Amino acid sequence: MTRAITTFSLAAMIAGAVALGIMPTSTPAIAAAPQPTPTTAASKSKNKDVCGATMSKWAHLQCEEFHASAPGDEYFGRMKMSYLGIDNTYKDGAISAGAYTIDPHLISKLDFATEALRRWAAKYPNDPQLARTYYLGILVLKKVYTQGEQQTAWQFMQILVTKYKSTYFGKTIKASLASDGFTEHWFALAQVCPTPLPPGVMPETTPAATPLPSPDPSHPAVDLITPPCVQSSDAP
Repeated sequence: MTRAITTFSLAAMIAGAVALGIMPTSTPAIAAAPQPTPTTAASKSKNKDVCGATMSKWAHLQCEEFHASAPGDEYFGRMKMSYLGIDNTYKDGAISAGAYTIDPHLISKLDFATEALRRWAAKYPNDPQLARTYYLGILVLKKVYTQGEQQTAWQFMQILVTKYKSTYFGKTIKASLASDGFTEHWFALAQVCPTPLPPGVMPETTPAATPLPSPDPSHPAVDLITPPCVQSSDAP
């Protein structure tokens, strides 16, 4: 009797739940998996050209330059220099160098800046700020009378007059080369002063030096500066 009542109560509860809409009357079908939205050609081209939505050619150019530029908080080279740090190193070096210099401490700083510049140019080859930095590098490196710095200055000039010939800096260097040219200045190694000859002894005559051939048109002329001789030391 008790079991019958319990069974009847359970049946009544199920019927009431169905009537109130609490329980489903049938097992629902498995929901269909969502289909991915097809990628159109327009969306693909939009992803490739992030500046495609700009309204004018000027805005498009500005957008491209922005995306080609190195972030201000990105650092390059062994000394982890930003592009502003490279510029400042070249600017300060041009002041410290004076008319010319072979100061090893200044050369070390400039070498770090040049290394960072090369890393920057390799990673962001279309950065519009590179032209100005090459120009600042030329202003100081041509004052450093060592072979390495003089050759680097010449390389930077060639980059400006080829890749950046339409910029202010490229045009300035091109005009300077056309009017004044560029001569590399190196200091030769100092030689030991010759031993003085005894009284009455005449020095031997030496043949005239053979003139150097004309430099290659693709390379600048070289002015080899001979420093004063160094007196030999009597110490063993």
